[in-house]
Amino acid sequence: MLPQLISHSPDLFQLWEEGLSLEIRDGYLLVHDVPFVNSRKAIDYGTLVSTLNLAGDKTTTPETHVAYFIGDIPCDKEGNPIQSIINSPAPQALSAGIFINVTFSSKPKDGYKNYFDKITTYLSIICNPAKALDDTVTERKFKVYPTEGDEDSVFQYYDSNTSRAGIGVVSDKLKGHKIAIIGLGGTGAYILDGIAKTPVKEIHLFDGDWFLQHNAFRAPGAPSIDTLKERQKKVDYFHGIYSRMHRGIFKHGYVEETTLHELDAMDFVFIAIDKGEIKKPIMKYLEQINKPFIDVGMGLHLVDDKLIGIVALTTSVSEKRDHVWNGRVSFADNQANDYTKNIQIAELNSLNAALAIIKWKKLLGFYQDLEKELHSNYSINVNMLLSEDHT
Repeated sequence: MLPQLISHSPDLFQLWEEGLSLEIRDGYLLVHDVPFVNSRKAIDYGTLVSTLNLAGDKTTTPETHVAYFIGDIPCDKEGNPIQSIINSPAPQALSAGIFINVTFSSKPKDGYKNYFDKITTYLSIICNPAKALDDTVTERKFKVYPTEGDEDSVFQYYDSNTSRAGIGVVSDKLKGHKIAIIGLGGTGAYILDGIAKTPVKEIHLFDGDWFLQHNAFRAPGAPSIDTLKERQKKVDYFHGIYSRMHRGIFKHGYVEETTLHELDAMDFVFIAIDKGEIKKPIMKYLEQINKPFIDVGMGLHLVDDKLIGIVALTTSVSEKRDHVWNGRVSFADNQANDYTKNIQIAELNSLNAALAIIKWKKLLGFYQDLEKELHSNYSINVNMLLSEDHT
């Protein structure tokens, strides 16, 4: 069966009809069986690679004129590199499965209209020297290459953002992981918003509460009044939204003593609840089964008609856990904390979530981590971020 992206995109469909050997992998377009002349003045074959700019299940105008090549450096018929298109001969990995040898740059005055325009332009430059040596040589092989099926991805559509940024190798570090988010209040919902945009295998949502009108003002997105009238559980509401993008989202109720075992299969846990009597047994259990976790929270107070306070996150890993019990995490249910009065502070919820996700990604080697901090405090009134409890 012709892949949906090709059948729905006139420019890719035209390339396929021309007999080019197309493959779509990791958000890139690969054109195989491309004849070229190598430095020994012999005809060889390589693969032309391009990012894909997409709108749903079809292509849009290419966002860049840059292309890549898998194989030796293409040369003219005398064996001299085609300098007019060679931008960099340095090999690099675009993703775990795509290693390119050369980067090309050929920019028309008005850019490329579509991918048929872009690909055929590069093929003409690369292939013509080979055809000059042997007029029977062609890139039109009419071969069928397996294209990654939708079932192989955790996303409902291609992740063209990762390929466009060229960080496939880095993003692959997040694949295969099972993540739990306990609590879908303001911060937990923003954690979900960030995690759902990563290639983790599964995202498990734990919350038994209802999504009510006040929740709408500190959660991602903008639910309609009709949606609020439906009176959904938080897990149902957020599952309905983020399953449109990520296939591996699962719903659970509250985490209780009888359901703690549901955390056994998780690789990482985000704890976004503010009730101490619930947090304590969860954290003790996670330590017992040696699971890393991050606890997020904030303490806000109204002083002279202004809010002051701290946004905090505490990370616990197998190498160091004692700081969790030495005052870094509050297990008290402090009703004097104005946060419990439901003041609308979506920007602090999203900040708290962003800091937690960044730390999680540091633990997996996505971001460089020179501090190795396990506790961070952001003080609002002095705009200061402190990092403590280093491993």
